Amino acid sequence: MFVMLGNMIKRDHFDSITEKLPGDVQDVAKVAEEGLRTIAKLSKGPWLEDGEQLKPCWSKTNFDEIEESRGYVTFSLTNGPEYHVSQIADAVVVARVLRATLVVPDIRGSKPGDERKFEDVYDVNKFIRSLDGVVKVVKELPEEISFRNLAVVKVPNRVTEDHIIENIQPIFKAKGNIRLATYFPSVNMRKSTEKSNADLVACLAMFGTLELQPDVNEVVDSMVERLRTLSRKSDGRFIAVDLRVDLLDNKGCHEGNGRKSCYGAHEIAVFLRKIGYDKDTTIYLTQSRWDSSLSVLKDIFPKTYTKENIMPADKKEKFLDSEDSEFEKVIDFYLCSQSDAFVPAISGLFYANVAGKRIASGKNQILVPADISGSSASATDFISPYVLKKNHMAHSCFC
Repeated sequence: MFVMLGNMIKRDHFDSITEKLPGDVQDVAKVAEEGLRTIAKLSKGPWLEDGEQLKPCWSKTNFDEIEESRGYVTFSLTNGPEYHVSQIADAVVVARVLRATLVVPDIRGSKPGDERKFEDVYDVNKFIRSLDGVVKVVKELPEEISFRNLAVVKVPNRVTEDHIIENIQPIFKAKGNIRLATYFPSVNMRKSTEKSNADLVACLAMFGTLELQPDVNEVVDSMVERLRTLSRKSDGRFIAVDLRVDLLDNKGCHEGNGRKSCYGAHEIAVFLRKIGYDKDTTIYLTQSRWDSSLSVLKDIFPKTYTKENIMPADKKEKFLDSEDSEFEKVIDFYLCSQSDAFVPAISGLFYANVAGKRIASGKNQILVPADISGSSASATDFISPYVLKKNHMAHSCFC
């Protein structure tokens, strides 16, 4: 999985922070008026104010009534929640175009035999209910249909209706039932230039179907509350940093062309200090357990924590101490979506899909790290281009 992610990272660097914004001075002023460049009047820290929560552009009234089912589409969720949202979107679009019944997916980890039921992580009833009138959904395949007899079809992420009709529909008509395997030629969360019915279906699937099941949601909420309690000197605000040592050690993490796709603990510490965060700032790291390489960050920001520091003791056995890392990935994804500021130390799909959830909820303080030559800089200079240029897919889905 790391090799695959490394290759994706090579093709999807952080957008250049110094790249000129389209338009003129009036465009930048408009951004300021929307609150992205308004520094919150707090006691300490360069915190930016949240924007308004956006409203979905899609509505089930946009969709034609579903026809009688012509067969079944199955698939699995793999590689963590940042992939799950994209895999769900592609599967729903395929099922909709084929007029097929979608089977609730299972969840598979990186190790052989590492499988979970969908309802172990997500709210299955919410999932089925949210797709009512869009595609027919069942929890399991009928007993008379064997998984062994399903035709496996590879599907590119953000699959188009034309691709489905030309490449998938003939197989579906011939076999009757198919199993999808989504692949990611690149990390592509850019805003669509033209809207289609398939795009509206993808929007609903990506942003309107997945909710954590109550036990998992309770853990995320308790960790967020704990971090806010630890952040009293910054008015309860904290930063989430996606920094995982195993990925930083991956050889595909850095490029030699002058652009960086990841930043280590020391670089993140210097970056945050130079844009104005003081030593009392609370930081959450996605690294599962403490690693000695992170000490340099804690030296500058003593209130730096990983899951083992803030997860309730009675939840650790199930969500932290098991060999399965699926819960840890899910907790990271949803916690980073809720933090007051998010810093992606690693480029890739996690950054892109967390950005999508944050944009939808108005949490626009997504700070893309960079090497700052001077002694200080403004945090507003490092807001993600996904936010400043409004070029994330989320901007096609929300109004």
